[in-house]
Amino acid sequence: MARRGRLRIYLGSAPGVGKTYAMLSEGHRRVERGTDCVVAFVEHHNRPRTEVMLHGLEQVPRREIEYRGAVFPEMDIDAVLARRPAVALVDELPHTNVPGSRNSKRWQDVEELLAAGIDVVSTVNIQHLESLGDVVESITGVRQRETVPDEVVRRADQIELVDMSPQALRRRMAHGNIYKPDKVDAALSNYFRPGNLTALRELALLWTADRVDEYLQEYRTEHRVSTIWASRERIVVGLTGGPEGRTLIRRAARLAEKGAGGEVLAVYISRSDGLTSASPKELAVQRTLVEDLGGTFHHVVGDDVPAGLLSFARGVNATQIVLGVSRRRSWQSVLSPGVSATVARESGPDLDVHIVTHDAMAKGRHLPVVRGAHLSRARIVWGWLVGVAGPLPLALLLAELAPGMGLANDMLLFLTLTVAAALLGGLLPALASAAVGSLVINYCFTPPIGELTIADPENMVALLIFVGVGASVASVVSLAARRTHQAARLRAEAETLSFLAGSVLRGETGLDALLEQLRETFSMESVALFERAGDVEPWTCVTSAGGADRVARPEDADVEMAVGDHLVLVLTGRVLPAEDRRVLGAFAAQTAVVLERQRLVGEAEEARRLAEGNKIRTSLLAAVSHDLRTPLAGIKASVSSLRSDDVEWSEEDQALLLEGIEDGADRLDHLVGNLLDMSRLETGTVTPVIRETDLDEVVPMALGGVPDGSVELDIPETLPMVAVDRGLLERAVANIVENAVKYSPAGVPVLVSAGAVAGQVQIRVVDRGPGVPDDAKDRIFAPFQRYGDAPRGAGVGLGLAVARGFVEAMGGAVTAEDTPGGGLSMAITVPLAPAGPR
Repeated sequence: MARRGRLRIYLGSAPGVGKTYAMLSEGHRRVERGTDCVVAFVEHHNRPRTEVMLHGLEQVPRREIEYRGAVFPEMDIDAVLARRPAVALVDELPHTNVPGSRNSKRWQDVEELLAAGIDVVSTVNIQHLESLGDVVESITGVRQRETVPDEVVRRADQIELVDMSPQALRRRMAHGNIYKPDKVDAALSNYFRPGNLTALRELALLWTADRVDEYLQEYRTEHRVSTIWASRERIVVGLTGGPEGRTLIRRAARLAEKGAGGEVLAVYISRSDGLTSASPKELAVQRTLVEDLGGTFHHVVGDDVPAGLLSFARGVNATQIVLGVSRRRSWQSVLSPGVSATVARESGPDLDVHIVTHDAMAKGRHLPVVRGAHLSRARIVWGWLVGVAGPLPLALLLAELAPGMGLANDMLLFLTLTVAAALLGGLLPALASAAVGSLVINYCFTPPIGELTIADPENMVALLIFVGVGASVASVVSLAARRTHQAARLRAEAETLSFLAGSVLRGETGLDALLEQLRETFSMESVALFERAGDVEPWTCVTSAGGADRVARPEDADVEMAVGDHLVLVLTGRVLPAEDRRVLGAFAAQTAVVLERQRLVGEAEEARRLAEGNKIRTSLLAAVSHDLRTPLAGIKASVSSLRSDDVEWSEEDQALLLEGIEDGADRLDHLVGNLLDMSRLETGTVTPVIRETDLDEVVPMALGGVPDGSVELDIPETLPMVAVDRGLLERAVANIVENAVKYSPAGVPVLVSAGAVAGQVQIRVVDRGPGVPDDAKDRIFAPFQRYGDAPRGAGVGLGLAVARGFVEAMGGAVTAEDTPGGGLSMAITVPLAPAGPR
């Protein structure tokens, strides 16, 4: 496989900074080193210094392309490929080639050279990068027509910034080194204003800095560099989801502002077991804050928080870490040094750690604890019964059945009772069980028996150990039960939220269905969504779900959840506990999303209807301006001729002129009738009067508007009666037959037949005309549509649309099919009359 060429780009911060001059200088250096380097295309723009730099460099002849009477020079890509140099100099990478060139853009020509193994040195200005088009336009007021995709420039093996201060560039402009003297004043007062040049320069510097950062990251990854290189200030903020997070983020932002190009990265590390004390709401607020301050938010999963934080910081080449003083109590530091101290100890000399004080330090974490109140009343009662009343029966049982088991075994049995109390009723019944059990053991099993005194010091120690172990076991069992309850609840919440989000994103849930799902999830009597136009306006119910006892005001509900400033979700039936409000908040947010989506869909449908109406009105104006004026012009010409005193018309001429007037009036009547019928169909005011009708009485009447001999009729007398509006069916058949006659070849009659098919009657209009392709068969029924090269005077394109509208209003259908052997067949299907065949 041939080697791909290497691309080097000189990126200019503005026109005239010298990028072409720098490219030609590079060309001279390579030629001096013995490299085969040629000029594939360079535009010197009549700048003397740039033109001089072309001397001594081989130039590939350009290709001249004629376009619209002018000749334009372009790079001859075939000549460059045939010459096959080692290096080709190609100026103005974003240039648009003249039509007739092999590629539409010059950067595509460069891609061919690179694919052929030729190294390319090229130039581009920052304002020509595609992603910066809107930004540059807002700065300079000029929209760049010639752009190059950012990815093309980013893929370059080398990017060198050609920069110049705005003052120096304006001096160069004033000296005539960039534009001709007659254009200098206009340029200096418009595009080359100091503010514009400064903003463009900043864009170029920032874009290049990002690319340099990508190079650095690639190098560190490739060479497995784990130490931190302080190329720019990157500050990592460690978040716990606690209230101190906002203080830390603001502190980090102030640190980043002190150094040019500082970057803030906020990271929250959650444990893989999912049992954390972080508040999702607080994390969402902190994420919004860090993004508002120009930083980024990251969520990392890891069991070792200090190690995960340090690994993330080194992975992003951070220079500083900002942490808060621990919220743990002072005595807890004895057991573990905490995250802040551990990170500071293990960060190393290349990573600074800032430990920031805050209002919540050393005040405890205030972890949410699921107390026994979440257990059922029956379990709590049983826990107290087992813990308080259980020790005495157990002592009697041991005294009767196993009086000599020993104090150690007796204590183990009483400890089992304490564990059972913890499992049933939680911590408090278990602690009570340990206390009561110690008294019973002292009274019944510790000498002297029958007294609450202990003679042997060893028994005293054993009894104290029993109380301690019982309390510890009760605490551990209760904590495990709480964690299990939390995990089950979180899993249920996750499943509910996942189902909710999935159904809403897939568009499967309407607003009413969503409220009903909310009511069932929380077992409420009713759910309603209220909205108001302003802060002082009354509430109005948007929709509701549930029983008849719905509140009239949000204040009367048991639960109220605000969704924005003027939208509130209310529930009646019971008061929800605090932990349920998180899921309720998600439901409320999704409710607002669904409501907004429904309204947007309604607005889109209304916009579509208005656009369709505008399209019809535009077509109607076109029809009125031409198709209606044509017969009017003929009528007026004939009338003017008849009224003229200058010419004496013979009776034969007068008859011809009167016939022309009559034909024009008939055409006008037909066109106006179709327009009125289409208007009735669009407004939904067509009301069919359905009666039993014999097709023999309708179809022949519909043929009055076509020439004699142009239609062959085949309507069997045995056809059953149909249930139609006689006038509408006649008009529909007439329009379809007239359309068929219009396109049928001369001398070939149109066949109109009818027959009973599957409980319906079908009228078929068959012509031998040019036919219609399958992809246009539905389109010919749209209003103001003519197929093919139908002449303008052939009608306004409403006949088939009116016919289908009338037939569908009667419960029938009109379809287009190919005629075997060529042509088009129209099938009109109408329902049978209830009376059946006559």
